Amino acid sequence: MKRVLFLLFFLPGLLAAQVQRIYDENVKTLTVVVDDDATLPPILSLSKRHILSIEWDEMSHDYKRYIYHLQHCNADWEPSVGIFESDFMAGLNNQPVEEYEKSFNTTQIYTHYRLHLPSQQLRPLLSGNYCLQIFNEDDDMSEDMPVLEVQFCMFENVASIRTQVSSNTDIDFNRDHQQVTLAVGYGTLNVVDPQREMKVVVFQNRRWDNRVTGLVPNIRNNAGIEFTHNRSLIFPAGSEFHRFEILDINRTAMGVERMDWFDPYYHATLFADEPQHNYTYTKDQNGVYVLRSSDDVDDATTAEYVVVHFFLQTPRLPGGDVYVCGLWTGEPFNPDCLMEYDERNRQYHAAVLLKQGYYSYQFRQQDGATARTEGDFYQTENEYSVLVYYRGQGERYDRLVGYSTTKTAQ
Repeated sequence: MKRVLFLLFFLPGLLAAQVQRIYDENVKTLTVVVDDDATLPPILSLSKRHILSIEWDEMSHDYKRYIYHLQHCNADWEPSVGIFESDFMAGLNNQPVEEYEKSFNTTQIYTHYRLHLPSQQLRPLLSGNYCLQIFNEDDDMSEDMPVLEVQFCMFENVASIRTQVSSNTDIDFNRDHQQVTLAVGYGTLNVVDPQREMKVVVFQNRRWDNRVTGLVPNIRNNAGIEFTHNRSLIFPAGSEFHRFEILDINRTAMGVERMDWFDPYYHATLFADEPQHNYTYTKDQNGVYVLRSSDDVDDATTAEYVVVHFFLQTPRLPGGDVYVCGLWTGEPFNPDCLMEYDERNRQYHAAVLLKQGYYSYQFRQQDGATARTEGDFYQTENEYSVLVYYRGQGERYDRLVGYSTTKTAQ
């Protein structure tokens, strides 16, 4: 397929990190769900029978013939060049997405598309990073680009990972930061030169914009490597995520001050947030979102689209633009989630078109910091994830040989 081959030439520039991107303005609400559990990350065990569901809406009732293409990537999210398609997948690429359904009785019409992996047509075979791209076969664009792009991981449970998180860091004590201490055991791996053969990636709250790479272990032995008192593994603690829920377009729910109808959209005005000066515990989901409505029946095709109004009440902040951020924004700083400052009301505001459901979110500045928009508190409950990649001598691709998550205690 000419379109796919052309794009793969430019793929390294697109794959800076594991994010889910939409390139077509008519496509909304891309979800990547493991085993029907929206709270799980797209990181799957190669030895277990997981089902990865990729779903999205195209904002019309016109059928689009979508084609999918799978690519294996190295630890840096560049295409793997040492292996062939037949090495990393069973089946054929460039197959059509066959499952779709039109919305029913909604003010905004859309068609909901679904793709499941593995399937009879395609099954990943190797551990590592994967990029799945969706193309519109009927697209006449002069420069071929995907409609959307999904990254996910498959891991082998070979290396052992032991993680500790402490607010007693190498730069402060019980203040603004949390520090990760990490030990990786080789297991059955034949590691000769860990610095060259292994890559360890650590990130907070599934945020690939704050991931730490290029780590150098300070302890090495025959059994494994350790990272202690490593300043690269000190993270701003942040604060708990904000939350809201839109289950019924005619009633307010958690976090929603008012529901209105202004043709052609429903509008949800959230209670204004403001930077915190003291820590407040909230049971949140660290940016996770779950699509649902009060009927809880066929949410994929009966849920409404609502313009959600976010507010951050504060004097204009130094340090750059402010964005609404969460796993649902797809990429760290989605242009659709850029906030504008209202001088008269002394607040930031963003209006984002979202499908009904539960959402958690934060306000962050362009550099990813939350110090001015949210505050940093050592008590914040955060999730830290570790990925361990390995390419032994003579091997042709980066295996993902270990994965673990840990949460700070409350």
